[in-house]
Amino acid sequence: MIDDLRFTVERLDGPVALVAVTGEIDYHSSPRLHSEALALTEGGHPHLVLDVSGVTFCDSSGLSVLIGLWHHTRAAGGSLFLCAVPEPLMRLVRMTGLAGLLPTAPDAADCLARHPAFAQGGGEGAGSGGRG
Repeated sequence: MIDDLRFTVERLDGPVALVAVTGEIDYHSSPRLHSEALALTEGGHPHLVLDVSGVTFCDSSGLSVLIGLWHHTRAAGGSLFLCAVPEPLMRLVRMTGLAGLLPTAPDAADCLARHPAFAQGGGEGAGSGGRG
């Protein structure tokens, strides 16, 4: 099976990393998603905002990685947000009861604008730096 997962850091803003995730999150690709996201949190960006608009498939391995990342970011004093969640993935998140754990937003801009790290003064702000 081909691992077509793409993990692109679109913006680093203080403790917040905005990452575009595209492709399939499955048994074959989920370990890479896990390791790349952990590298960001351990590199000083414990607040992860995952733009999953390009995710075309997610199985139980992918959900397991999202739960693991949620635990890891919280243990690091951070958070995990999902934005632009495609309906099939959102349905999976709702059916498994994860909707109460994983905050979501319609798009990255909305998510960054509502992000607690910015609301509490922990980041530079959603409009700074011209990145993204």
